[in-house]
Amino acid sequence: MSLSHAILGLLDLAPMTGYDLKKTFDGSVAHFWAADQAQIYRTLAALVDDGSVDVRVVPQKGRPDRREHHITDDGRRRLTAWLGSPLEPERSREPFLARVFFAGREDPAVARKLLAERRAATEERLTALRSLPDPAGTPAERLRTATLRYGVRQLEAELGWIDETAAAL
Repeated sequence: MSLSHAILGLLDLAPMTGYDLKKTFDGSVAHFWAADQAQIYRTLAALVDDGSVDVRVVPQKGRPDRREHHITDDGRRRLTAWLGSPLEPERSREPFLARVFFAGREDPAVARKLLAERRAATEERLTALRSLPDPAGTPAERLRTATLRYGVRQLEAELGWIDETAAAL
């Protein structure tokens, strides 16, 4: 998956400004795809340049004009082609696990500290995911909710693994 596909998918749901896109991104797909504001704006510009997205200026009283991004028919075709394409092999990189792997060369307190820090961060992420709305009406909403449940279960499993690993020290 590329960031452009995530943006096309979100714009297929509704037209958005870059700011709206970042908010929607953080509240919907950030548990499986991360992007900062600058990456989103760069990718939006590229999608406009290649014809996948167009920009409509919406005048506002007393405020700067809104620059709403709309997916085009070409953008929808690109999104559909990506959805139907074979899955690319995933290569995972987990800096945290690399640290755990090599932490045995140090005092066990180093590993315990590493695990405690990860536990705190994981609990924070879990709280954030659990606070997201859980719509379950249309099949599309149920699939989006399924990705949220996946993120929650993944974090719950990580907490269990952290506890087991800490207990083994």
